[in-house]
Amino acid sequence: MSVVRGGGRNRFILGLVLCLGWLSGCAGPVAPSEEASDPGVVRAAATAPTWTVVRAGRLHSLGLQADGTVWAWGRNKYGQLGNNTTTDRLVPVKVTGLTGAVVDIAAGNEHSVAVKADGTVWAWGLNDLGQLGDNTTTTRLKPVKVTGLTGVTAVAAGYRYSLALKTDGTVWAWGDNDSGKLGDGTRVRKLKPVQVVGLTGVAGLSAGFSHSLAFKTDGTVWGWGGNSGGQLGDGTNYYERLTPVQASGLTGVVALTARSVTSFALKSDGTVWAWGLNFGGELGDGTTTNRLTAVQLPGFTHAVALGTGDGANLVATADGTVWSWGGNSNGQLGDGTTATHMTPAPVLALSGAVSLSSGQEHALAVKSNGSLWAWGGNLTGQLGDGFPRQYLSRTASLFTGAKAVAGGEYFSVGLKLDGTVWAWGRNEQGQLGDGTTQDHWAPAQVPGLASVAAVLARDSYALALKTDGTVWAWGGNASGQLGDGTTVSRASPAQVPGLTDVTALAAGEGFVLAVKTDGTVWAWGSNSSGTLGDSTTTSRATPQAVPGLAGVQSVAAGNLFAVALKTDGTLWAWGSNGSGQLGDGSDTYGPPRPTPGLVPGLGGVVSVAAGDSHGVALKSDGTVWAWGDNYRGQLGDGSGYIGRTPVQALGLTGGTAIAAGGSHTLALQSDGTVWAWGYNGNGQLGDGFTDDQLAPAQVPNIIGATAVAAGGYHSFARRSTGAVWGWGDNGEGQLGTGNAGYRVVPYQVTPTP
Repeated sequence: MSVVRGGGRNRFILGLVLCLGWLSGCAGPVAPSEEASDPGVVRAAATAPTWTVVRAGRLHSLGLQADGTVWAWGRNKYGQLGNNTTTDRLVPVKVTGLTGAVVDIAAGNEHSVAVKADGTVWAWGLNDLGQLGDNTTTTRLKPVKVTGLTGVTAVAAGYRYSLALKTDGTVWAWGDNDSGKLGDGTRVRKLKPVQVVGLTGVAGLSAGFSHSLAFKTDGTVWGWGGNSGGQLGDGTNYYERLTPVQASGLTGVVALTARSVTSFALKSDGTVWAWGLNFGGELGDGTTTNRLTAVQLPGFTHAVALGTGDGANLVATADGTVWSWGGNSNGQLGDGTTATHMTPAPVLALSGAVSLSSGQEHALAVKSNGSLWAWGGNLTGQLGDGFPRQYLSRTASLFTGAKAVAGGEYFSVGLKLDGTVWAWGRNEQGQLGDGTTQDHWAPAQVPGLASVAAVLARDSYALALKTDGTVWAWGGNASGQLGDGTTVSRASPAQVPGLTDVTALAAGEGFVLAVKTDGTVWAWGSNSSGTLGDSTTTSRATPQAVPGLAGVQSVAAGNLFAVALKTDGTLWAWGSNGSGQLGDGSDTYGPPRPTPGLVPGLGGVVSVAAGDSHGVALKSDGTVWAWGDNYRGQLGDGSGYIGRTPVQALGLTGGTAIAAGGSHTLALQSDGTVWAWGYNGNGQLGDGFTDDQLAPAQVPNIIGATAVAAGGYHSFARRSTGAVWGWGDNGEGQLGTGNAGYRVVPYQVTPTP
């Protein structure tokens, strides 16, 4: 969010401050075309652009090219991309209306700033507190000139405010003035630039969340604004400073950066210094001790560039290595993991960076050859690779030759026509079955499994039913759902002991149901809500028969309830009824029912499915019926009210198959079309939007489908050719497209601008 620029060994130094503020609703990204030759490969530009500087905002990115043009990508809710729209962009788009060469850029929380070669400053995006400096609070979708500023050489953008450095060494500020971060001696916001009091001879600056920093030509550091964590480095944690104060003991500084409540400086001798709040080890000194004055970070003697952000603190050294530390939930440290680090570690696959910046979830770099690299989270397309975290419309999966597909919460399993099993997505519990816990975003074969007839996936575990009637399980096992008598997770498939002659399976939240050829049902795993149907709430890690249940042909399992379909077309349910998911009209405030009971009023059922807290039935006449939770419209009756007894989904006849995700429902029609309803926050309804649907709506651009499947927040359709379409959440690579909503290792971004 902030920029620093100075002399010495690093003429182009940049940094990024923590962009605090909770994630709010964002516009849906524009999904790439399915027709890309390989969805796992970033599309290359005809002539690769030469990048010189990158800046990362909270969830958007800016890049300056060698020809002086500015490009932007990622979140655009407030017009911070400057292309006169509010549509998120997955690849760089040119900022509109910036004529003449730009020499510097800055990305704030939700706004952007640029300096032209003529010394004027231009800004765009959110302007609620005057951070655009045009003497208004009007949000701008394209650049507007900042009032009264000339002779500017560099800019910085913080949380709802901006800074500018003039050729005469003075600093000017505008926007939000909470904690006095404008440095004018007040806490009053400014809609146009005011001079920072008493500050001259400045060579570089940085804007944070609530504090600002500058270093002078004499190498000293000065700060103002919030200081509750000691981030001004003056030896105190006095709440705020309304005018600049000198940071104690710092000289020879050539670059710096401010983030939330921490600060960093690079000295001319190549050492890196840090101060401020260190509760989570943010300073990188290996401790959690707050620092009211600067301390030297171990190991850096030849640093040449800085760049920090919400999670990723970045330093480049003279040998070309880039180092990172801090939060890493989205892979923003670039070390191939999502583990947090309190001390610097090398960023993989990246060397020779001349510009570094990081946002709330992502990080960017420009190398000396002008190439652009990105890693970390990609929720709004801020990596610029053209791939969304959520596919709002159907896209081609790399899984082909499919006989069936099953979706877990953040992973998927596929069965090929040759009887082999493949898996992709998240793998923290070994649910991909490859003997590791390494995620992968493209389908990979599960070793050791052949002659498989059916697959299932749920939460973080998977099941396979072989043609010989045996059951194999792998993944998470905290409730004994793998059926091997233990609660130890497995990263490779193992046979469920003592279980043979199985014809059908269902996977619930921590429990499993199996139907045998004799029509009996066997259950194991979690039983806290009576889901094992044995009249107790005692969990079991090995299969046992559900008493009194016979003549069953298939089963379905939700979070805390189970359903069995008998050969006579009736349904029987047991477990929790907190959302009416037993379908018998009884009080939802009553205790769970630990033994099967008839779902009244439903006959002629040929298929059953279960979401988290709703059940779905397909009748022989092609109609679809549902009951239970309906908060998201997953029952499809148009009401949004809980269904204590089954209700008919509106307008559906000719149904041939059903599937239930967490809170959404799919139906396949006899004409090969797919219909969807319920929760759509991740695009799992495939209609191009993220609005919930209370009644069935056709999924566009799908014809000739022969099967459907639903995961927690994603959906699949299979065609007769064995091709698979997927849509919805792809944050963990669960659609099998070869990409995901994050990157744990830097990769070169080469889209066509």
